[in-house]
Amino acid sequence: MTRMAISNIIRTATIEDAPLISRTLARAFDNDPMMRWFFPDDASREAELSRYFTTIFTRQYVHHGVCEHTGTAAAFWVSPEAQDKAVPDATTVQELQNILGDRAPLFRKTVEAAAGCAPEEPHWSLAVVGAEPAAQGQGHGAALLRSGLAKADAAGLPAYLESSTPSNLPFYQHFGFTVREELQLPEDGPVLWTMWREPRRPADA
Repeated sequence: MTRMAISNIIRTATIEDAPLISRTLARAFDNDPMMRWFFPDDASREAELSRYFTTIFTRQYVHHGVCEHTGTAAAFWVSPEAQDKAVPDATTVQELQNILGDRAPLFRKTVEAAAGCAPEEPHWSLAVVGAEPAAQGQGHGAALLRSGLAKADAAGLPAYLESSTPSNLPFYQHFGFTVREELQLPEDGPVLWTMWREPRRPADA
C-alpha cells in the first residue's frame, strides 16, 4: 500500500469535518477485531463503519468530547466533566442499532460488559483514536495521543482506554499505559483490554 506523507498538525474537529472524520476512522478500524465482529461483511464494512463513526461523532463526541484530527487520523477524548453527557441518547442508540442490524444485541452486550470495567474515579477517557492504514507509522496517532494526555496531565488526572487489538498494546504502553483488565467479550467475541495511565508531571511526560 502506498504510504501517505501528510502533515500531522493537530486541528480541532468541527461538525463540518464529519465526512473526513468518518472516512478516516472507517479505514483505520477496518482490521480492528471488535469492529470486524460487529461488521463481519467485508464488502459492506467500510460503508457501515463510516455510518457508525458519523453517528457517534455528530451526535455525541463533537458536542461533549475533545475531538482532534490530522489529515489522516482522528481521536475523541472525553473529560471527566463531560462523561455523563457523552453517553448516547435514545435516538443515537436507535441509529446505531439500525446500522448494526442483527449484530445490535452483541453491541449492547459489549457496551454493558465494558461499562462494568470503567473506572469510577475522575479520569480522561480516550474513546477513539485511529489513523488511515497508508499513514500509519508516521506519528499521526502518537501526536493525537500526546495532545490528549497533555490535557489529562495538566489537570493532574489519569487516562483510560479500551482496545481489542493486541498489537496496539505496546504502542499505548510506550505512552505510560498499563493493562488494567482483560475482558473476554460475550458470545465468543474478541478480547478487550482496558488500560490505565497515571498522570505525569510535565517534566516526566
